[in-house]
Amino acid sequence: MEAMREFTDQSGEVWTAAVREREGPDYKGRYYFWLEPRSGGEGVALLDVRWNSEPTAQRTLSTMSEVELRRRLRSALRRESVRARR
Repeated sequence: MEAMREFTDQSGEVWTAAVREREGPDYKGRYYFWLEPRSGGEGVALLDVRWNSEPTAQRTLSTMSEVELRRRLRSALRRESVRARR
């Protein structure tokens, strides 16, 4: 399963927001938020945005506004840059 949605960030770059599934026996938080640039390159996970079921994850992603998607992207990129500096 991978629900996807494209949006444009504030600099005009197109990103894909997706829901990915984490493998394992625990169903809690199995689905998580993933962002990837359409132009290629590494995507980023926002692991504090998680869902227990596929239908809930798909519904949430499909109803997020572009403003919310951009906000989540900024958050994920900031976190990734902090990790990279460590």
